[in-house]
Amino acid sequence: MNHDFIEALEKGDLETIRKIPKADLHNHFVLGGSREFIKDKTGYEIYPITSPLNSMREMDAWSSNYIGNRFNTPEGRRLLIEATFVQAKLDGVKVLEIGEDVWGLGEFFQNDIKELINAFQEANNRVAPEIELRLQIGLSRHCSIDYLMECLSHFWGHKEFYSIDLYGDELAQPIENFVPIYEKAAENGLVLKAHVGEWGNAQDIITAIEVLHLDEIQHGIAAIQDRKAIDYLVENNIRLNITPSSNFLLGRVKDLKTHPIATLYRSGVDVTIGSDDILIFDSDVSKEYLRLYQCGCLTAVELDDIRKNGLRTTWKN
Repeated sequence: MNHDFIEALEKGDLETIRKIPKADLHNHFVLGGSREFIKDKTGYEIYPITSPLNSMREMDAWSSNYIGNRFNTPEGRRLLIEATFVQAKLDGVKVLEIGEDVWGLGEFFQNDIKELINAFQEANNRVAPEIELRLQIGLSRHCSIDYLMECLSHFWGHKEFYSIDLYGDELAQPIENFVPIYEKAAENGLVLKAHVGEWGNAQDIITAIEVLHLDEIQHGIAAIQDRKAIDYLVENNIRLNITPSSNFLLGRVKDLKTHPIATLYRSGVDVTIGSDDILIFDSDVSKEYLRLYQCGCLTAVELDDIRKNGLRTTWKN
C-alpha cells in the first residue's frame, strides 16, 4: 500500500499523484500526447472535449477540426510519439503501451519496420528512459483481412513488439474474420488484446475472448450487463484496461460515480485505468485516478490496488 498515493488522492494533490509510479496500458499515441508540448513545437493548440457527445459524428467533427491531416507526415508522426513520452513522463507513467497502426508503416516509415521500431525506442530513450515501453501492433476493424495480413508480414518475428490490438467500429465485420491474424500473433508470443464491450454487449466480450483467445480487453465495460460475463472474466483471468473519462464523454456511462469499473473491480475482475485519447478527453491517468476518487466511485485504497495491478506484466514470452 502506498500511503503517499492514498493521501494525495484524499487531499486532491494532483502534483503528488503524478510523481507516483503508474501504468497506462490503453493509450492511442496519436491522441495521447502533451497538448502543451505540441503547442510549444507547432504553435497549434488542441482543446479537449468538456461535455458528453451525442454521437460519434460529433467526435469525428472534433477530430477533423483539431487533428485532420496536420500530423500526417513522417515528421509529424515522430512529433506525436515524442509528445506521448513527454506526457507520460509528466504523469509518472512507468509502463506505457503504445504502438503504430499497421497502415502507418508504409505511410510514415517507408515500409521499414526497423525505422518504425527505432522511432518509438529513440523517443523513449531520449525523453523518458525510465519508462518501460511495451510496443504494440495496431489493427483497424475497417480494413480487409488480406490487407492486414499483407501489412503484418513486416511485423512478424520482431520481438520488440509486446502486444497486438484491434480497434474501430465493433460491428465493422465479424470478429471471427480476425482468427488467422490472432493465431499468427499468438505464434509470435504477443499479448492478445482487442477493443470490445465499449459499444457492444456482454456476450460480444465472451465471444471475442473465446474466438481470438484474448488475454486482455480494451474497455470491456459492457460486462456489467450480465453477471455471467463478469464471472467469465474472473474465471479466465482476463484483464480490462478501462478509460473512465472516455466512456463518460462518449456517452457510454451516465456519470463517473456509477462507472462500471467499481462493480467489476469489487467482483474480482482484473482492471487497470488508462487514458485512451488524452488530447480529446483531457484524461491522463493521474487525473483519471483523482476523478474516480473525488466522485466517490472507488476508495483511495482500491485505486492504489488498481494502480499497483497495472504495473504487473502479462508478458507471454
